[in-house]
Amino acid sequence: MTTVIAFILMFGLLVFVHEWGHLIFAKRAGMLAREFAIGFGPKIFAFTKNETLYTIRLLPIGGYVRVAGEDPELVELKAGHHVGLEFNSDGKVSKIIVNNKSKHPHARVIEVERADLDHRLVIEGYEIDEDEKLFFEVDPKAMFVMDEKETQIAPYDRQFSSKTVPQRAMQLFAGPLMNFVLAIVLFMILGFIQGVPSDEAELGKIQADSPAEKAGLMAGDRIVAIDGEPVSTWEEFTLIVREHPDKEISLTVEREGQNENIQVTPAAIESQDQTIGQVGVARAFEDSFVKKLTFGFTQTYEWSALILTNLGKLVTGQFSLDMLSGPVGIYDATDQVVRTGFTNFMMWTAILSINLGIVNLLPLPALDGGRLLFVGLEGVRGKPIDPQKEGIVHFIGFALLMLLMLVVTWNDIQRLFL
Repeated sequence: MTTVIAFILMFGLLVFVHEWGHLIFAKRAGMLAREFAIGFGPKIFAFTKNETLYTIRLLPIGGYVRVAGEDPELVELKAGHHVGLEFNSDGKVSKIIVNNKSKHPHARVIEVERADLDHRLVIEGYEIDEDEKLFFEVDPKAMFVMDEKETQIAPYDRQFSSKTVPQRAMQLFAGPLMNFVLAIVLFMILGFIQGVPSDEAELGKIQADSPAEKAGLMAGDRIVAIDGEPVSTWEEFTLIVREHPDKEISLTVEREGQNENIQVTPAAIESQDQTIGQVGVARAFEDSFVKKLTFGFTQTYEWSALILTNLGKLVTGQFSLDMLSGPVGIYDATDQVVRTGFTNFMMWTAILSINLGIVNLLPLPALDGGRLLFVGLEGVRGKPIDPQKEGIVHFIGFALLMLLMLVVTWNDIQRLFL
């Protein structure tokens, strides 16, 4: 149950922050944000505030912000349509009743001849059995009412496509940007909670009944050499230990100003289909205020570089598709991380946030990066790509991403249960 709660909170935070970035910059640009959703599928919870419908949906596989103009609008008034009109105190149309007009006895029913709800905001038409042509001004926030469900109209100046290239690019980029900001904040909090990991090969906590404890290693020891070869960083120390499972190594340790030689045999541990050595020690931490402040930025940069390197290996075939994880694999990894403590869970959340930000910036259809690519092409060409062609590309891309998600999820299930 602890893992379930942790996974839901983590997933909710990552998606909320990402979509909140999209939402904030959509509203700043004057776009009509129709819906802010966490999850996909059937609605579990919903409420409306400041023109936007906020929903929590059943399937925890992402989220979205639906902005007017990004998708085809729900209703298009055409000549010959019979609609009911209700008016506000200024005499402008406030509601356009598309069907079930009998439920709105005070509505004025007309036959539409022409309607422009994008630019001029007018409806032209005739009352039933009347010849006099009528003109009605439409309020910019008027509502379509269809099947008793209200949907706000979207004049062109409230639509995504009406905004400048920089405004649209920023709205798309804001989601991944907020994931990086979240990672920076989480790493910074971690720095103030536990300190900043030392760059030197200095030992922190020693695990009970581990090879390190049995060999006599102590917290505060600094490794200066292994098998006679100088060692200056923690990364060098851990790399050599990993390469010597079940093989004795000689550590030269600096303790209280004196050097000592200690023999230790790293235990053999299975990790990602390979055997590595571990001695059971944690890294020492420094209590530097300046380093704590910068820890969020340095860690976010280092993890971003590592993730980009692995993505490059995936493209070149050096990284197997079987090593990717979907929601099932992430849940299993989260379960293992939660067991090791809250600080490790915070770090795991920060790493996933960086991962989400980078993946969404990839120039692939249906992802933020793919949509940014089309906006960039428009900026270069000086005119937009045909919306229908762009929509087809994103639809195909989304279908392929869903197929990849199914393949990765099936691999996760096989690793866990088969």
